[in-house]
Formats: sequence, structure tokens, C-alpha cells
Amino acid sequence: PAGMVLSVLVILLLSMLYEAVKMGKAVLLQRALLALPRSLSQEALTEPQEGDTNPAQGRGFPISFRRWFRYHVGQTLFHVVQVVLGYMVMLAVMSYNAWIFLAAIAGSALGYFV
Repeated sequence: PAGMVLSVLVILLLSMLYEAVKMGKAVLLQRALLALPRSLSQEALTEPQEGDTNPAQGRGFPISFRRWFRYHVGQTLFHVVQVVLGYMVMLAVMSYNAWIFLAAIAGSALGYFV
């Protein structure tokens, strides 16, 4: 009985964590979209000239692109974690145990609510 209770709690927490990662990925997507330049003008797309003294535009890319790229890398990492958690919960549910199934459902509901 103690092992079953522990299994149910672990699956409940994994389901909640899955929902939290899904929300974190959505927040990063919103920030990535806000980091994109508002207009695709020639100044926003060109690389800085050699005479430019703005040190913030080093490495040849505009700041907005570098910020967007960091958000995109973060989204990719969140996606990998989300897929791994999703498959772990799915494998637990595939044990065809009713308590594990109910823990996955309850964890998903609680995670979404929180």
C-alpha cells in the first residue's frame, strides 16, 4: 500500500509539473514574440557597419534577434522537458491501474488550476 500511495503521489506531481512546463513554454513564446522588431525595416535587418560605436550590437546581429534567439532556445528546452514528462505520465497510465490513471487526471487538473 505504501508503494502504491507513493506512485500515485509521484504521478500526481509529474502531471502537475507537465502543466507548469506547458505554461512556461507559452510565457516564453509570448516574450519571444515581443522581442521581435516591430517593423522589418532595412535598419533592423542589416548588420552594423565597421564604424559603429554601439557595443550592444556586437557579433553582427541586432539585439532583438539575439534576445529572440535566447527565448527560442529556452522554448526548445521547455519542449524537450514537456515531451519527456508527457511520455513518463503516458507510460504510467499504460500500466492500466485505475489509481495511477486518476492521479494523472487529478494532477493535470490541479496543475492547470494552479
